[in-house]
Amino acid sequence: MASDASGWYARLDHVCPDRGEQLSGWLDSWEEAVAHGAPIAATLPNNWPTLPAGLLSEPGAVLEHLLSRYEAVKDGRSPRGAYSTPSKLVHAVLVDELKGTRSKTSNSPPATLSLAAMPPGFREYAERLNESVVGGVDEADDEAVEAGERTHSGIPLPFADPAVAGGVVPSRAIKIHALRSEGSTPSEIRDDTLRLLRGMQMVDSSETAVACTRRRLFLTLARLGLVDLDGEGDEAMIGRSEAECILEGSVRCADALRGDWPWDEAPRLLVSRPPWLRIKDRFRGHPEGSEMRKRLSKSLRGAVESDGSPRFEALRGNVNLYRLFLERSMSLVGDSGRLRMIVPDALLREKSSVALRKLMVDGNQWISSWSFPEPQRVFPGASQGVLVIGLTISGRTEMMTSFGPLEAQDLSARVGLDNKAPFLEMERGPWSVWTDMTWAVPRMPRDRYDRNAVLKAIGDLADQPRLGEEGNWLNPTDQPIRVRVGEIDQTNWSGDISDWRPESEGTPFIRGAHFHLEGGEVSIKHPAYDTNLEDGCIERSQALWSGRIEPAGVSRVACQAIVNTQKGRRLRWAVVPPDCVLGNSVNFLQLPEAVLDNLAEEHGSVDEGLLFVAAQLNSEGLDLWSRAWAANNNVNNYEIESLPLPSPYTEGALNYALRQ
Repeated sequence: MASDASGWYARLDHVCPDRGEQLSGWLDSWEEAVAHGAPIAATLPNNWPTLPAGLLSEPGAVLEHLLSRYEAVKDGRSPRGAYSTPSKLVHAVLVDELKGTRSKTSNSPPATLSLAAMPPGFREYAERLNESVVGGVDEADDEAVEAGERTHSGIPLPFADPAVAGGVVPSRAIKIHALRSEGSTPSEIRDDTLRLLRGMQMVDSSETAVACTRRRLFLTLARLGLVDLDGEGDEAMIGRSEAECILEGSVRCADALRGDWPWDEAPRLLVSRPPWLRIKDRFRGHPEGSEMRKRLSKSLRGAVESDGSPRFEALRGNVNLYRLFLERSMSLVGDSGRLRMIVPDALLREKSSVALRKLMVDGNQWISSWSFPEPQRVFPGASQGVLVIGLTISGRTEMMTSFGPLEAQDLSARVGLDNKAPFLEMERGPWSVWTDMTWAVPRMPRDRYDRNAVLKAIGDLADQPRLGEEGNWLNPTDQPIRVRVGEIDQTNWSGDISDWRPESEGTPFIRGAHFHLEGGEVSIKHPAYDTNLEDGCIERSQALWSGRIEPAGVSRVACQAIVNTQKGRRLRWAVVPPDCVLGNSVNFLQLPEAVLDNLAEEHGSVDEGLLFVAAQLNSEGLDLWSRAWAANNNVNNYEIESLPLPSPYTEGALNYALRQ
């Protein structure tokens, strides 16, 4: 939200501290605005702060924001991290998902796909789609409608969301339904709207969220002229009592993760933005938070299917709830059904999601991914990258189309995603080799030339030995190279770390800020080794160690551990002197003695050998590889151990920059 919007929520808390009252007050004002055709700002309670212009046009977004604040505080978390799901994104996802269907009575000419504009892998799909659009699918559509498998407006049924929250998904679906129903008679629209409402399967574990969603959907229907706000309805509109009764059955309070699904029929389409919340962060500020987290974790780990098998295969380590919702949703949707889910972009590359990606690839058809990097700020107030995944349930993935990096302007209200958006086709064979069957998806540049450079680096390096493996050119021994974190925890030992002043003497403390990149060369820029550093510069800050831990006494190859993925270079390796200590914002290689001896023999000294190793690790090709597979800003131990390490004595990929 914009700053004035954030200020409005803060002012609202001051005049109306009861968050339940905020929700009911907003919904009452919204209903009054709909009833009188007035802007919601004119119907708010007199003591409420003036509504900023940025919040006037989207009452649903405000409702979701108020609800997320309510739920956060109820959990013991801060409301400042609460945010709503952008309706523009949800709309684009739904439009994209439904573009292969069309209204029976649409007056618009059928849209077809140009085969000439499509890459080879898409042409067969385009041919089939064009045939279905041009060749007339009305008869088949009518049969599907009669069987209760879809609406005339093209929405597959049952249509589900297992974490409906404030109802942005079904609300947008209703709006699309109304738009696609134009040209039908009022009675046909009424019947089809009833079909849609009865075919919804909306679930949330919060009673408050369920109540808010029911009322939001009712107001959305009323605003569109599909429901009689005050009467019993007629041949064109559904009566209020009938609509409310249907919504009670279609929007239910249940725990989709731990409980049974409240309906017998499996969804044909599931679209959701589940909670992005780690279990360890749940109930963080609650007086009984620790015990509540333990109970939650235990019950999730003990959840089983009807046959007694564990419900969650991907429940490992520090679990984020969105992963559980994704896995659960894959089991809820029927065979050949569709699933679209909005999740963090980290899913594509993080190690902790390997098991989940394998489920998506080996047990289903992972069709597409939309990747919005962090700087796009798709979610106002949230700094995470955003990912939209598209799956067809059951089968096996042979090719997945990865769209990205995307920008906000790539979203289209008409087609979902602009046809000029950059994409990469991930064919199963090469994909498995690139990732050793972890099914990570590379982070690609938007520029075509840069994309080709990354793809070349990946192709050159994919089948090379890895740094952490035994028997590579650097380490012919049977003792592996280990990656270690700097020995000083900068938080726990902060009292022993101080600024380096001109008169200072002592042990240099090396942290990430001391790795200096200039002209493609990486060096250590620290006042203990560079007397020309100006007073007050960042390198003098937090640079002196006075604690009990002693320097290693040997030179080490080390790298900066936290680097913004948007920076020009991700890998920053340098040789650090023997008389320093390293903070935990630095990683270093622990090399076997035999490796050090070999480097000294070949290069004249250990230090010269280490400089040679650092130069290899700083190669352009390896940096392109690292940026492509980076899950976040942390250059972690696992990533370093997995770096390809071809021999520098051949025409190998580490000499990538020289071969351009």
